[in-house]
Order: sequence, then C-alpha cells, then structure tokens
Amino acid sequence: MGKRASGILLHISSLPSDYGIGDFGPAAFRFVDFLAEAKQSFWQILPLNPTDTAFGSSPYHSISAFAGNPLLISPEFLVREELLENRDLDSLPIYPREKVSYPAVSADRRRILGIAYQRFKKMKNNHEFEKFCSVNSYWLEDYCLFAALKSRFHGQVWSRWPAEIQDRKPQSLCLLKKELSDSIEMEKFIQFIFSQQWFALKDYANQKEIKIIGDIPIYVEYNSADLWVHPEIFKLDKEKRPYVVAGVPPDYFSKTGQLWGNPIYRWKTLKEKRYDWWFRRIGHNLILADIVRIDHFRGLVGYWEVPASENTAINGKWIKAPAADFFNKLIKKFSPFPIIAEDLGIITPDVKKIMQHFGFPGMKVLLFAFGEDNPAHPYLPHTYGRNCVVYTGTHDNNTVKGWFENEASVEARKRLFRYLGKELIADEVAWALIRLAMMSVADTVIFPMQDILGLGQEARMNIPATVQGNWQWRLLPEQLSPLAAKKLLEMTDIYGRSK
Repeated sequence: MGKRASGILLHISSLPSDYGIGDFGPAAFRFVDFLAEAKQSFWQILPLNPTDTAFGSSPYHSISAFAGNPLLISPEFLVREELLENRDLDSLPIYPREKVSYPAVSADRRRILGIAYQRFKKMKNNHEFEKFCSVNSYWLEDYCLFAALKSRFHGQVWSRWPAEIQDRKPQSLCLLKKELSDSIEMEKFIQFIFSQQWFALKDYANQKEIKIIGDIPIYVEYNSADLWVHPEIFKLDKEKRPYVVAGVPPDYFSKTGQLWGNPIYRWKTLKEKRYDWWFRRIGHNLILADIVRIDHFRGLVGYWEVPASENTAINGKWIKAPAADFFNKLIKKFSPFPIIAEDLGIITPDVKKIMQHFGFPGMKVLLFAFGEDNPAHPYLPHTYGRNCVVYTGTHDNNTVKGWFENEASVEARKRLFRYLGKELIADEVAWALIRLAMMSVADTVIFPMQDILGLGQEARMNIPATVQGNWQWRLLPEQLSPLAAKKLLEMTDIYGRSK
C-alpha cells in the first residue's frame, strides 16, 4: 500500500439489483463510478466463494476454497451475451430490494443458469471456455465433479458417499465422470461465466485506479471439495473424521470461547508438500484481487486446537505452525506479497513478531477503542503507526450508529466524547469516527458503506456465532447519491488520501 489512501467495504451481494442479490451487473459498475467520483483507492469485498444455505449463506463457509459463487453472476449480462433472453428474466419473481432471500435466489439463479448453459452448448468457437478450463484445471476438475456428486447425493456430506467415491478410487471416478459429464460441464460453464463477469468488473475498477481487496478465510469446511480431494493435509482419523477442530479460547467477549468446528491443517504434511495447496490458494486469490486480507491470520502462526468431542472451546490448546518457514517460502514465490493480516482478538508476541518481521499491516477497529479507560489503547488513533489498516468497523461489527445507540455503555460514550472534545447525537457519530480515521497517520483507512450512509443496526451485515438473518443487507440504488460521494470526497481531500 505505502501511501495515504482510503476505500469502502461493501460485498457484492449488498449491491442493488432487480434479481434478489447484488451481482456483477450494471450496479457494480455504477458503484465503481461512485468510488472514483469520491477519489477512493480501494474496494474491499468479502470472499467470492460459493455460499450454502446449510452454512447460513456465509461467504466464510464454502464448499470450495477456489470456486466462485454462482449467485453473483449477473442475469442482465447473460442477456447481453445472448445466453438468455429477456423473457427468461420476465419469469423471475419480484424480489425485495432491502434484503437477500437466499433460498429463493439460489433456486431461481440455478434455473436461469441452466437455461444459459443449454444455449451455450449450441454455440461454436468456445475457445475462451476451453482456455479457462485448461488454466484452472488444477482445481476446476475436482470441484465440478464434487459439485455434481453433491447434487446426485442430495447434498449429503462426502463422508457418507459410497466408500469407493469417498476414497476417490480412480476406476469409480472415471465411470462417474462419464455418467455425470453434462452436470460437470454445466458446473464448468458456471465457473467460466463467473470468471468472465468478475474480471470485467475488476478490470473496470483497475482502469479507474481502484484496487480490489479480497478476503481469504483461513479454514475450509469439512463438507468441501478441498477436504474430499486433499484429506491428507488435514487432521483426520482413519475414518476421515476430524479428531480436533478449530476455534478460539475464552476471552473478554466469550467465557467459553468460540468453537468453529473447522478441520485443522496438518502442517507437517503441508511442509513436506512445500505448502503446495496453500500456495495455489494464495496465487488464485492474488489473481482475483489486488490485495488479500487473511482472516484469522494468527492461525497461521499458532492455532487453538480443540478435541472434536468437546462442546465448547474451553479445553483447547495453542499449537505452533511453521510460520517463519511458510512465509519465507511464500514471499519468495509471491513478491511483493500484498496482504492485510486480520490480527483482531488474542494476539500473542509470536504473532506480532512474524508481522513485524515480514512487514504485514494489521487492522485497527475504532469501535473497539472506547471500551476501557486506557489512553494507550492500541485502537485509539494517536497510538497508530503508518503500516496498518484502520476500520470504523468490520462485517462482524454493528454499524457505528447501531453501536452507539444499542451497544456503547454510558462510560464508552463519555470516553468517545472526551476524545473528540465534544458531545454528539447518534446521527453524527459515524462521520466523527470516519474523520478520526481519515486524519490518523495510518496509510490505509477503510469504511463499511453502512457507516458512510450513517445507517443503524438494521444495516448490520453479520452477528458472529449466529446462523440466521446474516449477510442479507443491501444497498438501495438511491443511496449512491452525488451528495454521499461529495461528502466522502471532501474528507478524502482534506486529509491527503485522494488517489
């Protein structure tokens, strides 16, 4: 990053669209124009991987660490590419504008993509498709077979499939590939269209000097193509079940910690394989985005390991990962290595040492700065160094206004007012914190779009440790107003963050 700049956090699913969820269509290009008008340098998004209603439609819980989310494909652009007709879209229902309804959108988008695929099969000269399949074969072949099998077995977890398929016996897989060839080709087509539409949008942003910040969840799901294809790199027993799982220990926010339940990496095996899977994953994401945020970065240095039989995360232990070796090799392969290390929560000295050694910028969250009376609090702006990324809040926090109205204690409000040197009403707090971040010495500041608009907790994206009702908030078209762009531009200019 290296220079003063600012940007907006807004996931693709939150964009306006007539088709039930934000997508790569016209509204995404208008959002890039909004960012350019306000002289923003970054657009931060959440993971682009497929979501699943079984995982609460969270972008952090996916059946693949490599594949793209079909729900983000724009139906309007499929019409432009003559893969759909307007009448195909006329058959879709009128969706709510304010929230994503994942079950309805998932079913409708799948049907629409099926129609597009049938038209695509009749077209000639699909050289771009063939090239895409060849370049991405290292993950695409296995993922598409996994997706086809998941459909065939009605969504059952792969460990319940017949033993010869669980164990990927070559003869069985060969027969299945022939039997499911059309389903597999449709999955490849979906990933091809996803790639085409995403890179058209990314290229448009880059042309306007806006960089995309992507996001890599550190762990993957058990019921994923990655586990099915690479069980040897995870801590599984002889029946291919996790005997330890991931989480975080008890802290100020939770007396029992957080038990995430994800399988844990077998770092010894990864090291023997020269971290091949991880390097491919990083490389893939550095093509999708210009910069990547690594979620729960500390897990690459030391991770909290909990026996799979436990009901809470209390009885876990810290286990070291070969962080220095991993990052030394990673940086040799990817230089420069543009990342943001999500270092929120319990950060031990070994994590700080790795970040300092490699120069990885961490995160500062202003909403966390006023919870205690501590003038040396690491999230107060006067304590920042340049090499960090400042947020008013993240996708896991309430909005600033929502925090102020519903979560901030009387003491926290007093500390905020004392720090600002004046008292404010709820509608003024978001921009006051935006100003604090903008005027700080930190090179990079990022704001959720909800805070730019001064929205309350009704616009919150996610409540951690809950499954229902998350990831649904959507921006309304009229909220991308010239007035909002002008206000953001003014502050960007004042504090020397214009691109």
